[in-house]
Amino acid sequence: MRRLFWVGVGVAVTVVVLRQGRRLVEQYAPAGTGDAVDGAVRIGRALRAARDDFRTGVAEREAELLDALVGDVDLDTLRANAPRHRAELRETFGRPARDDLARDLSARGWAGEPVTDPDDDAQAPFF
Repeated sequence: MRRLFWVGVGVAVTVVVLRQGRRLVEQYAPAGTGDAVDGAVRIGRALRAARDDFRTGVAEREAELLDALVGDVDLDTLRANAPRHRAELRETFGRPARDDLARDLSARGWAGEPVTDPDDDAQAPFF
């Protein structure tokens, strides 16, 4: 019973403090301040809702792309087998020597391809 009494006293004090605080704000704050604060709070809530919607959409799209990329296979199994697959690809297609990359590119028929932007005027970055 004592606890209930003190809970009631706490609620009553809270209500009195809130009413007095609002009265002080209305008395000393410039006109329209409450509307400006309410507007800022509404904008903050709208931004938070937009951020949450964006994050939800990104997570859904990521799940769709991952499903389209790997299907229903186990990702842990793929990650565990990745080194073996890389080794098989290197064995099949070879790995160019680091200092002899230009010769390897010409041997594969890629030597005539442009490596820079032909329209670059040295003032605009290549996009």
